Amino acid sequence: MYVVIGANGRVGGHTARALIDIGAEVRVLVRREEQAEQWRVRGAEAAVTTIEDHGGLVAALRGATGAFLLSPPPVSGDPYRRAEEIGSALAAAVQAAALPRVVALSSIGAQHGSGTGVIATLNTLERHLAATAPSVTFLRPGYFVETWSEVAEAVVKDGALPSFLDPSQRIPMVSAADVGRMAARLLLEDVAGTRAVELRGPEDWSAGDVADAFARVLSRPVQPVFVPAADRPAVLQASGVPTEVADALLGMYDGLGSGRVEREQGVEQRRGEVGLVDAIRTMMTVQAH
Repeated sequence: MYVVIGANGRVGGHTARALIDIGAEVRVLVRREEQAEQWRVRGAEAAVTTIEDHGGLVAALRGATGAFLLSPPPVSGDPYRRAEEIGSALAAAVQAAALPRVVALSSIGAQHGSGTGVIATLNTLERHLAATAPSVTFLRPGYFVETWSEVAEAVVKDGALPSFLDPSQRIPMVSAADVGRMAARLLLEDVAGTRAVELRGPEDWSAGDVADAFARVLSRPVQPVFVPAADRPAVLQASGVPTEVADALLGMYDGLGSGRVEREQGVEQRRGEVGLVDAIRTMMTVQAH
């Protein structure tokens, strides 16, 4: 039995489906009963609980061979304080359930405790979960291709791709589908100790490459438009992002731009299979529905 937290999100959903597809027994954690039926139809168990409910979380984890854990992305409040709370709650539940194997979603750059904005919250998660089980793997993917969905409307409307990244700078990117499939694969690996595994797409891509991929999918020109650092707070504010969360996100882009968000020397590196155009095409199809 494998437990998946965040099954209604992008990566957790891909992880759960990948495990189900190979015939593994799966138990997903959902926050509300109405979210459970779609997973039961697929043959999975569903536990209705939250990370904050210690008893419910322990019960959901107990007896499992392994679990995919994550810290939900911050939407309000202090992301760093919230990371401490979630990391502590997950660690306590893993230990109380005597869980033998953990795969936790982290990020490239999570080896740093500062200077990476919101990615530093995953350093906190790693710190809490390290050595809580006989086997702990931190899956560190690059920048999610699906993050570009946030500006897809502007791309379709104006033929312009707003970017906080220099259009020519290639960075680690990867599709959520690749991340989910890798998480499932890592859950099946019986490896002792605590380790980190970095995951990138088939190659590194730039914002310019993303614009070209959008152009191919839409069959019309798309130009990347670099948003200077001084203009970014206003862009996030106009999108309704709370100040504390915006500051953490801006710190991440500073870390990406400076090169601080990069691989840790000696950490295992793997590559995904989904190409950029295919990832963008899938993303646009999902948005259309």
